[in-house]
Amino acid sequence: MNTVDTLVDLFATRGRAQYGHEAISQTEHALQTASLAEVEAAPSPLVAAALLHDVGHLLHKLDAEVAGWTKDDRHEDIGWAYLRTRFAPAVFEPVRLHVNAKRYLCAIEPAYFALLSQASVRSLELQGGRYSLAAANEFRRTPFAADAVRLRRWDERAKVPGAPTKTIRDYAALLCSLNS
Repeated sequence: MNTVDTLVDLFATRGRAQYGHEAISQTEHALQTASLAEVEAAPSPLVAAALLHDVGHLLHKLDAEVAGWTKDDRHEDIGWAYLRTRFAPAVFEPVRLHVNAKRYLCAIEPAYFALLSQASVRSLELQGGRYSLAAANEFRRTPFAADAVRLRRWDERAKVPGAPTKTIRDYAALLCSLNS
């Protein structure tokens, strides 16, 4: 099975699981995030990153109740490790940085923190909390930080039960075109 078929299968099977303590599945969240990226005319690699940003949740071996609620599952690192041998940095680096982007946004935009769901606030605590201003400034200078911030904004908005989206199979051609 090639990388894209493996990813489509992963979303079709493990992606049916609930997305943390949100009212949608992992796959619904991924599809909504990619859809928001497309609405904003993001470049193809960033659309792919939006789709795949939480693939680490589908790959980790932790109990679903433990991961993200009582323990940080480090899904961004798991996803990055999987994607970096299969895609270019423009896809895997925003995935690696999207948790840090949440910490950054919470540090520099108090209004952003107010938008977080209860589950997202809890995961923020487990992920180290808001950045200090010094850490936020350092993050801002990181390559792909701007893309990760865009991704993070879509990520937080992609939690709408029943929102219309494409299917995971509809993104297969995009993923194939970016697969290295």
